[in-house]
Amino acid sequence: MEIGRELDAASRQRIEASFARQGLMGLLGARLLRVETGLVTIALPFRPEVTQQHGYFHAGGSSTIADTAGGYAAMTLFPPDSSVLTVEFKLNLIRPAQGQRLEATGRVIKPGRTLTICQLDVWGVTDDGRTHCATGLQTLIRVAGET
Repeated sequence: MEIGRELDAASRQRIEASFARQGLMGLLGARLLRVETGLVTIALPFRPEVTQQHGYFHAGGSSTIADTAGGYAAMTLFPPDSSVLTVEFKLNLIRPAQGQRLEATGRVIKPGRTLTICQLDVWGVTDDGRTHCATGLQTLIRVAGET
């Protein structure tokens, strides 16, 4: 398995269709930016509705897109007749999340038949660059018979 390899069209379409069914992603205005084998990036644009009391992105938004990016990164490696659920994840918030958007990347670091482990990273993005604002690990379980 080569992380970051181009994903076949059917697998990409399956990921995109699943993402489109996630009501929370739609509510937040999140979108898929990158879908490759074992690697997915999701963007969350800045708007007042996703901030906390100091004007930074809310940790709930950061966590949500990080969890979702990791889940889909794992799902790119699973058979077509299966899906994914998060077993657990830990996200360290290493600086305030701010910028024009957040980008969360999930990257598979240990694939498995049942459990898969992903690295999660969240970046605040502006015209001037990217600032690393969160990092973590996630454990996911493959669920057979669901898409």
